[in-house]
Amino acid sequence: MKGRLVFVALFLGGWTAAIAGRLYVLQVVRHDAYTERAAEQQQRVLELTPARGTIYDARGRELAVSVQVDSAYVDPRQVRDPDVLARELAAMLGADAAKLRRQLDADSEFVWIARQLDPPVAEELRRRALPGVHFVEESKRYYPMRELAAQVLGYAGVDNQGLAGLELVYDEVVAGRKGERTVLRDARLDTVVAPHLAISAAEPGRDLHLTLDATIQHIVERELARAVEERGAKQGTAVFLDPATGAVLAMATYPGFDPNEFARSHPSRWRNRAITDVYEPGSTFKVITAAAAFAAGLVAPEDPFECEMGGITLAGIRIRDHKPFGRLTFAEVLEKSSNVGMIKTALLLGDQRLHATVTAFGFGKPTGVDLPGESPGILHPLGQWRPLTKAYLSFGQGIAVTPLQLAAAVGAIANGGTLAKPHVVAELGGDGESHPRPPVVGQPLDERSAATLRAVLEGVVTHGTGKGAAVPGYRVAGKTGTAQKAVAGGYSRSGYVPSFVGFAPVERPVLVGVVAVHEPAGWEYHGGQVAAPLFGAIARQVLLYMGVRPDREPPALWPGEVPPPTPPLSGEAI
Repeated sequence: MKGRLVFVALFLGGWTAAIAGRLYVLQVVRHDAYTERAAEQQQRVLELTPARGTIYDARGRELAVSVQVDSAYVDPRQVRDPDVLARELAAMLGADAAKLRRQLDADSEFVWIARQLDPPVAEELRRRALPGVHFVEESKRYYPMRELAAQVLGYAGVDNQGLAGLELVYDEVVAGRKGERTVLRDARLDTVVAPHLAISAAEPGRDLHLTLDATIQHIVERELARAVEERGAKQGTAVFLDPATGAVLAMATYPGFDPNEFARSHPSRWRNRAITDVYEPGSTFKVITAAAAFAAGLVAPEDPFECEMGGITLAGIRIRDHKPFGRLTFAEVLEKSSNVGMIKTALLLGDQRLHATVTAFGFGKPTGVDLPGESPGILHPLGQWRPLTKAYLSFGQGIAVTPLQLAAAVGAIANGGTLAKPHVVAELGGDGESHPRPPVVGQPLDERSAATLRAVLEGVVTHGTGKGAAVPGYRVAGKTGTAQKAVAGGYSRSGYVPSFVGFAPVERPVLVGVVAVHEPAGWEYHGGQVAAPLFGAIARQVLLYMGVRPDREPPALWPGEVPPPTPPLSGEAI
């Protein structure tokens, strides 16, 4: 009996010692390893998506904002019947049930099923409390004015990255910095926030304040859409700048798209054609040839030119005018848009002087605007010029430009000869930090020559081909253009690009703009018929909106006389 007691005592003692030893190993020797494993099982690090900075227009109106929305994911380990869940989710989300079913077979505890849900959909999904379905809050980009300035603003993807436009160029500025938060998971694998766990807050992105004005942009887009639709054209482009600073007031391409649902539009609508697409400017380029002639002191507005009654033969090639003209002054050459007159001007200039002026006005290279995808245009090097190059170039053939290049160049004529670098962003951040104003690019024209050219271009509008651009009460200057579409090494016989470039008011310009309508249908396809009235409709509304005083005051009234009614604006909202 005594031996048995000794045996039991020894057994119990050994057993106790073994347990103590094992506890020592688990709690002391392997403490760190098991603590780390427990943390892996109980804790999850969630990535905190920052809100992108807000994009404002020139008057502080929101063009792009970030809103918090729900995204849904599934933990396949918690799903009891994957087939049923896949069908229910597909019905609610409008998704592919077979694809969802494959996702539910993933060897993972986290599978995205829907990102950035619309609030009503998220609410309904929460109400159903489907097994294994969980939610995480994310920041979604939203454009409250929808199509307005869509090609300029661009758009952002579901992962908060900028994909086009300003959203792409300034992505590092507006995207902010991601944060992290450690959370616990309970026995049912639900997420529990613990205040003592590590958290690194997401840092919101900085705001952008633009030079673009939403009201001016709206006017430009509405009138451009109206012109394209009424003329049965393929598309249209317009850009308007402040000639003094190069600030972009409006930039539009029609048809456009809604950046909130950009994937539903054809990619061709995403392009900002004002900077990405080039075209032969046609007679609008005569402004640059005239600038070169005035700067060189070779011609004066009253100098006579014999325009050969419809054509000129050079190097055995007959170059025709759009209609026969006899003797014209140089001012009339521009007013009536004579090709022969401009060819003779180019012959006076010579290759080198003409090429130097064209490059000084910024053609053949990007303007450097703070938008992606800008084309440099097409200007052949001087060494590649042929005997007839300057002749064709003088009236806008053999060169390709973007609307922004042409607007910036004519802006230099409007402001007295200074070529300003176009820009869209005026200020970074919400603390008043100014974005450095782009430097002056150059001085392609002296003030005296610019003033002379402004007066001549005003004549184009008052009694030349640009009469449709006139705005009652204001002095407007500009030039029409009608270019044949370049196709397969030649020119289309039916496709034209009517355009107009102009500025107003002449003596104190506050806007310079280019409008172009591509391939209008019907017999009216000239710049004076299509583009000049479009420019006039835009300029009239913008000048009123900007509060620019008319150049010509209404006549004084006798005491008691009733003033005439103000002409209506055809129902347009300013």
